[in-house]
Amino acid sequence: MGQPSTTNAEWSYADTNWGANYSQCNGNRQSPIHIQSHNTYILPTRPLRFKNYDKPLLGPIKLTNTGYTADISIPPAFDGSRPSITGGILKGNYEAIGVHFHWGDPFGPGSEHIIDGRQFDVEMHIVHKKSTFATVEEATQYPYGLAVLGVMFKGVENPDRYYPGLNKLFNNLIDVVEPQTSTFLDGTISMGQLLGDLYTKNFFTYKGSLTTPGCSEAVLWHVFPDPLPIAQEHIYKFWDLLDSTGAPLLNNYRPVQGVNGRKIYYRVGFKTL
Repeated sequence: MGQPSTTNAEWSYADTNWGANYSQCNGNRQSPIHIQSHNTYILPTRPLRFKNYDKPLLGPIKLTNTGYTADISIPPAFDGSRPSITGGILKGNYEAIGVHFHWGDPFGPGSEHIIDGRQFDVEMHIVHKKSTFATVEEATQYPYGLAVLGVMFKGVENPDRYYPGLNKLFNNLIDVVEPQTSTFLDGTISMGQLLGDLYTKNFFTYKGSLTTPGCSEAVLWHVFPDPLPIAQEHIYKFWDLLDSTGAPLLNNYRPVQGVNGRKIYYRVGFKTL
């Protein structure tokens, strides 16, 4: 995750040794990480609460190929309210500001977080800013300024589940193949539709950073371990995008960083049949 970036300088996924130009990228609370469940602590806390996630967003919703990722800026809902999250370890309200994705290539997966040795095909990041901060730039100056949801996807040939909101987004990727191009999603969409039928009561949480320069250590991460199955053809659409040099936009993920003694917590819910 890194679309709220604090720098305009050029950087590349071809060389992720960013610390020389962006000092925070050498910090001790960097993301992503390899989450090993046997090294986590069970967290007896509230589930996340999703506020206004069911409300249609005020359109049109703009999808952009930034040259680094496929990105959506989140507007308020039709009634002016902001989709937001509370609960878990969060103190206060965090409003959704953006969604973007990380992926691999035809030869390998591309999620940023690895869970028990498994890297997933695609990872979606839903970025939230603490509501008390006026701007993203201000929020990145504090270790609790941002909260990000990390949602994993796995490509399958014949998915038995249909996600209208996600499919609408994926189907529009063909309109943003070129870098710095944008399109608008047809119709309405809500933030909740982007979660599909994700079981949100189970998640790993830890204190980390943006995963692109400037790597600000301002993120309370919430990583969901259960991937959503999506059609393999949607994965192909990510692979067709081009980066800012006109080359295929592939493997846009940062390698995992050291845990460095941080505690990783696991919030466990109980599914009902």
